[in-house]
Amino acid sequence: MGQSAFMIAESAPQTQKDVRWFSFGGCVVHFEERFEVFVGGTLIGAFGHKDVAARNLLLVGLAENRRVRKGKLAHAFGLSDEHLRRLRRQVADGGLEALPCRPRGGSETKVTPVLRDRLHRLFEKGHRAQPAHLALGKRSGVSYRTVCRVRESWIAGREQREVAEERQQELAVVADAKPRAEVVEADGGDEVIGSTVRGGRAVQHVGGWLLLGMLERLGLYDAALRGLGDRPGGEALRVALDAVALALGLGQGCVEGVRRLETPSADVLLRNGGAPSESWVRRVLKRYADEVGGSWLHMAMIAVYLERARAEADEPAVFYVDNHMRPYTGKHTVRKGWRMQDKRVKAGATDYYVHDEDGRAVFRVDVPANDPLTEWLTPITRFLRAGLGREQRVLVAFDRAGAFPEQLAALRDDGFEFVTYERRPYPLLSPSEFERTVTVGDEEIGVHERRANLGKGRGRVRRIALRMPDGYQVNLLAVSEEPARRLIEVMLGRWVQENDFKHAVERWGINQLDRRKVEHYPPETIIPNPARRRLDHALTLARHREGEARNELARTTATDRRRERAGRDLKAALADQATLLALRPRTPTHAPLEETELAGRLVYHPGEYKAVIDTLRIACANVESELACLLAPRLRKPTEAKKALANLFAAPGEVRVTGKSITISLAHAARRDELEAFDALFETVNRRGLTLSGDPEHRPLRFKSQLRCH
Repeated sequence: MGQSAFMIAESAPQTQKDVRWFSFGGCVVHFEERFEVFVGGTLIGAFGHKDVAARNLLLVGLAENRRVRKGKLAHAFGLSDEHLRRLRRQVADGGLEALPCRPRGGSETKVTPVLRDRLHRLFEKGHRAQPAHLALGKRSGVSYRTVCRVRESWIAGREQREVAEERQQELAVVADAKPRAEVVEADGGDEVIGSTVRGGRAVQHVGGWLLLGMLERLGLYDAALRGLGDRPGGEALRVALDAVALALGLGQGCVEGVRRLETPSADVLLRNGGAPSESWVRRVLKRYADEVGGSWLHMAMIAVYLERARAEADEPAVFYVDNHMRPYTGKHTVRKGWRMQDKRVKAGATDYYVHDEDGRAVFRVDVPANDPLTEWLTPITRFLRAGLGREQRVLVAFDRAGAFPEQLAALRDDGFEFVTYERRPYPLLSPSEFERTVTVGDEEIGVHERRANLGKGRGRVRRIALRMPDGYQVNLLAVSEEPARRLIEVMLGRWVQENDFKHAVERWGINQLDRRKVEHYPPETIIPNPARRRLDHALTLARHREGEARNELARTTATDRRRERAGRDLKAALADQATLLALRPRTPTHAPLEETELAGRLVYHPGEYKAVIDTLRIACANVESELACLLAPRLRKPTEAKKALANLFAAPGEVRVTGKSITISLAHAARRDELEAFDALFETVNRRGLTLSGDPEHRPLRFKSQLRCH
């Protein structure tokens, strides 16, 4: 970041008279007869005193950058804030054609270069605008007010020169002490300036560096950069990932949340020339998803999580498999699926998640077609086998949606262990048949075990009947050598996955659409026939009308006037049913898309870009869980550990950088017990030697509390 400004100062010609900075990387150099505009060390335009059109185009173009302060920009161009505001208003109302192209009328300035130099020499000697300047002005034919304006311009230029000289000196020291920074051109002409870590007194949201350090230790940045290979843009990708991770840590839930990082200390927080815009972050991540593939990054992180979930040779690695429906409320026509929370079919897309036994997400599979669990259990388990190897035992737990005989037999034949709930109906046992009990948590559960036949020559599996403390019976089906108590613990612990779904929606925003671009399904795609669905719905309504009419006939006598009307209703309902039943054989349940009324309308959202964001969400959630496990035992209310971490990620603080370490003193809100717990947490993470991605010296982060410092 500092190196770019150093390059700008070097690029300016040595005959410059005045340098006016409007941003850290941009300035306007004022000469006698012309003006030159530099951004990021590059000359982007020049204009003379009468080149109003060129000046206005450059001015309104730079004003579109939200990180440029409009007052400084106007001053750098020698204009007032109101003048710039009027120009922007003219462009908003009439486009660029509405900009003034000619200078205002009036005579030429009477301040010649010779007179200006003589006045400047007097100003440098400490003289004010009178009487010597007044006498000089009268001899040269200019007014006292003109002399005052020249002096005001000289004072402003002197201040700008002093600031520029100080900045060059500071940057020269940095350039001598640090390696040259990497400058990466991004889409749209933006620049990302990778810089070394700088210190600061009041750095907003610097508590998020704890999250970034844990993500670096997890291997997220290494995996992302490996995907780039020899392609440029590594520093831009690092800044984009940092910005999104910090925004997620602040609870924003989506890429648009990077707007919250636009604070005066954003350059220190992101080690960049300020906070990037949300559109720039989207462009960088979209380019990465298109060139590398969001699934590539997801697969790289899966290897990390599977290695962590690997169990001992004689113990099975436990995984939970379930689907999560993301509802869609946009304007496009997308496929529908069953959403259990709403107990009805809704438009949206289904994600199949795999969690480890501790409830941490391992990976997800995007299924826009909303296929049932039985379609994905076998591919998911085989993928787990490929990642863990043949020697590792794998035990998967899932709900009743996958408890069909064909699916259970397929899992058993593939060599996987499983446990699931048995689908009703099944025989209810008397209390006396539960010959033993097991204690799971604080509950005493009666157990009765025997074999269950899957039917049609598929063989038998274990059936474990459970009598819960309230007397309710639940049956489990399993293929595993584990004791019944262990299988019960695994199945009852499946709620950690449901809890993670809820937390991931509310905290990390997994239901976000992320990308609004859509693509059409191929015309030959087989989909549920909407005409058949409407026909079946109409048939159901006709049968309801038949039942109501028959009830009415049964309740009325032969002389009741309502009987005749009920008879007509019954006759009409039967006629409608006959017509609908005649249409059913000619209306298939599924049909090619091109043969339905959804042809040309049914779309889906490509998943590569969302895969990148969701991979980052999963990594952040897993890091949060790991930190919560360290923090919770030391809190008076352990269940508030993740909420306390959310406050910690948003905390401001002071950053001190030395050659050996980076110390972050956080000014977080905390009760006495939380303060002590945070101190213990900092002591633990400091021993791990966390570092920031992109730091060439790999200096360890040292976290501490400012409250303890004072």
